[in-house]
This record gives sequence, C-alpha cells and structure tokens, in this order.
Amino acid sequence: MINFGFSYVGLIYLAMLFIPNIIWAKNKPEGYEEYAKNENRILLFLERAGEVLVSCLILITKDTNVRPGSWWIGWLIASFLCMVLYELYWLKYFRSKKTMADMYSSFAGFPVAGATLPVIAMFLLGIYASNLFIVISSLILGTGHIGIHLAHRSEAGYEPPKKTGTRVLVGMLQIVIAIPLIIVTATSIFYIAKRNYNYLSNFINPFKGVDEQTYVDINGMKQFITIRGKSKDNPVILYLHGGPLSPDSYVSYLFSNDLIDDYTFVCWDQRGCGRTYVANDDKSNATVSFEQALDDVDVLTDYLLDRFGQDKIIIIGHSYGSILGATYVYDHPEKVAAYIGVGQFVNDRLSTTSEYEDALAIAEAAGEDTTAMKEAYEKYLNDPSYENSNEVSNLAMQYHPYPDFSQVILGALESPYLGTDDLLWYTATMSEEEVMNLQGKLVDTCLNADLTAQTSYEVPVYFISGSDDWSCSHEVMIEYAEMIGADYILIPGGNHNVQGDHPHEFAADVKAYLKSLSL
Repeated sequence: MINFGFSYVGLIYLAMLFIPNIIWAKNKPEGYEEYAKNENRILLFLERAGEVLVSCLILITKDTNVRPGSWWIGWLIASFLCMVLYELYWLKYFRSKKTMADMYSSFAGFPVAGATLPVIAMFLLGIYASNLFIVISSLILGTGHIGIHLAHRSEAGYEPPKKTGTRVLVGMLQIVIAIPLIIVTATSIFYIAKRNYNYLSNFINPFKGVDEQTYVDINGMKQFITIRGKSKDNPVILYLHGGPLSPDSYVSYLFSNDLIDDYTFVCWDQRGCGRTYVANDDKSNATVSFEQALDDVDVLTDYLLDRFGQDKIIIIGHSYGSILGATYVYDHPEKVAAYIGVGQFVNDRLSTTSEYEDALAIAEAAGEDTTAMKEAYEKYLNDPSYENSNEVSNLAMQYHPYPDFSQVILGALESPYLGTDDLLWYTATMSEEEVMNLQGKLVDTCLNADLTAQTSYEVPVYFISGSDDWSCSHEVMIEYAEMIGADYILIPGGNHNVQGDHPHEFAADVKAYLKSLSL
C-alpha cells in the first residue's frame, strides 16, 4: 500500500544531498566547466529526470518515515548509512586539493562515491518504503548520474589499480558477499512490484470511497479494522474472520477486490488477536470471551452504521466467525440486512462424525486398516476435547483432498496490506499450547456451540462452502440450511478456506446473492 503524506526522512535526505552540493558550487575542481560541456545529453536528461522524481517521491511518501518494529527497518538503516558515508566523502573532498581526481574518487570501497552512495541510498529507501516508483526513479537517477561521473573520471585520466593477489582475493570476497545481497534485493523488489501493482490496479479514489487501515475504540480496547470501498454510499459488509485465531485482513483483498465496486468491505482483527492483540499492552487476553465478542460486534456494527449512514449492514462470517455472525444476526435482526456463512459451523460433534464417516467409508472401500481411526473416534466420543477432535481430523484428512494454501500464501506475500504487526501476531501463535493460552475460551466455544437450536432467522441467510470442506462439514451445513430454509451453494474443489482458494467464484456468489435481495 502506498501512503501519501509528508516524509521527514525525505526532507532529511534532501538536506544531506543539497547542503554539500551548495558548498561544492564554490569549491568546484579546476577545469570542471570544460568537462561539463562534454556531458552526454541522454545521461544528463536521465540525471535531471531522476533528481526531480526522487526528490518529489521521497518527500510525499510517508512510508519512508521511521516505522519502529518494522521488519524492513534494516533497509532504512542501510540506506541512512550510505547517506552518512556520502557526507564523509564530501568532508574528504573539501579537505583535499579539490582536483578532478579528488572529485571522482572512491570512498569506503564505493567507486565514484559522490554518485554511487546517494543513488544506493535512494534505492534502498525505496525498498524500505515498498515503493516501486522510488526504486525505479533511483535507477533512472543512477543511470544518468553515475554514468556522467564515470565519464568524467575517465576524462580526468583515471587508471584502475593494478591487480595484486590481495586485490584479487578482496574482489572474490566482494562477489561472494554480493551474490546473496543481489538475490535478496531482487526478491524484495519483485514482491514490492507485485504489492504496488495489487494496490494500484484496485486503486480507490479517496474523495469518493475509502481505503483505510485504522484502529477504533471498541468497548475500551483499541481494535484494528480495514475498510475498502469505491463509494461511501454503498451497502456495508462486515467480515468476521475464523480461527478463532485467524485474522486475515491482509489477504482479504483477494476476495474483496471483486466486491468493492458495489460494497464497502470491512475486515476486523477481533479482540485478542492479529493487529488488535499487538497494539494493546495487555497480552493476557483476559477479556476474551464469546459474550464479549458478541458485544464487540454490536459496538462495531453501530460504528459502521453511524459512519456510513446506513440502516443495516451485511454480515459475512467464516468458520468460528460464522458462529459469531449467526448468533449475532439471530439476536439483532434489526441491524442486519443479510447474513452469509462461509464454511458455516453448525455443531462440532456432527461435523467430526461426518468427516470421520466419509473418510472411514473411503478407507474401507480401499481395503485399508482403519483401526487407528476407529479408536480415535471412540476416544473422541468419550472425551470430545480439542485434542481428540484434532486427532480424528488428522487421520481422516488422509482420505480427503488436502487444502491448497498456495494462493493464500502467495497472496499474503504480494499483499499491499501486509504489515509487520501481522507477522508479529503469527509469531505469537506458533504452537497449539500458545493458541490455547491466548484464546482457549473461544476454542471451547467452538467445541460446545450448537446452532441447530437457531431455526428461525428473521433475515435472509445464505451459506457458501467448498465441496471439499470437512473442517466444518459441508454435509452438515446442507442439512442445517435445509432445516432453516436457507439458500446455499457448494464451490467445486473448494476447501474450508473457500474464499481464499477460490476468491473470484466466492465473490461472484456473494454478489449474485446480494443482488437477488436488491442489496
């Protein structure tokens, strides 16, 4: 995501560039004007164009400012070190005899340091800001600026140092160091390009719509939301993520890009997870509960209704979020225009039994030993705990299509909305023990919830599942849909995360259903 705004880092860099050059104007090397007459016009044009582009971009892009805790901060540090070396190069020049040779000398191992150091600094600053335009502008500047300096150095009679054993060894060492740096830099630029493309290809006019990542106060806690839509007058969709520890705001663009023309799409990192967790000092998650989550949904709903001048919103709930969404909709039909359950949860025992029985039938038809699976299921029936439920699912999973997470993983890497806090959150949930410590109460909610008691919704209800979803069994979903008279659809080949692995089909189904309701 490219965030426009004033950059104090950009201002500092420009000062570090211009001040030495202003002083240099009165300390030019003898004969410099004659050399300048011979400058290549193409290189001169590229130099001037690069200077203008870089100067403007680093001033108006606030992503170049210091972002404490950012995993990209190393690029900014490296960039600033280049600028410090640039200042030291000028100190060396001003203390020299100020000849052409001094002007185009090397410094700290950088050839023609007066040109290479600032160009490298701007290039690295562009990587830090994840801004392809700064990167490209620095390359344009480098082509012209470094090219002119190399030409002047040659005209000044520069002779490369003779090769010695020591120099050859140093050269080989530089190559060894340079190769991984080039690979890392090239990979970073590739993903920066993809992130910039994904942002700009779905650019939202801020005067008509909204493209915002922000924190709002919900029941006394600062909570993170992402809001995207091309018109502030469009109906509002509130998306409730699953898990309960799986906030996916940073990849929601995959399936919301097809919806933002007609709807304002809101993603929320719920209490105690994601960026909401990282942004708050209390890491105990003591206030997390299902009842609190319902109250948080209500406050957030009121906030969205008031902000966008709506009478009702649309709610989409995925997995655990479908328990939360369905329960909230059932209790507050006056605030909801429609409800869409994705990978709709109904009842854990029904779902686990459905998953087990289908896998057992496949295994027995193949003549395989099913002893372990049967024993795990009996153990689960006697003790329907999280661990025992997982054991049944892990054994049954061998007979069902394995979820394809490649599109979601790639989507995260290429996401213009992925931030350091998203990564920090996932480092906090690296084991099942940590998951239970953080949100064990909500895991218990999933084990004990039973939506079959909710039979008469007062709002339109629609379910979307993947045909291969056994985490929240699509067979149980269909039975529940038919019991309450809800519409539903199965996306062929889709798994539990159907909105991620089949985003376009998912969005098309959402849009078609809501249009059928004139929403």
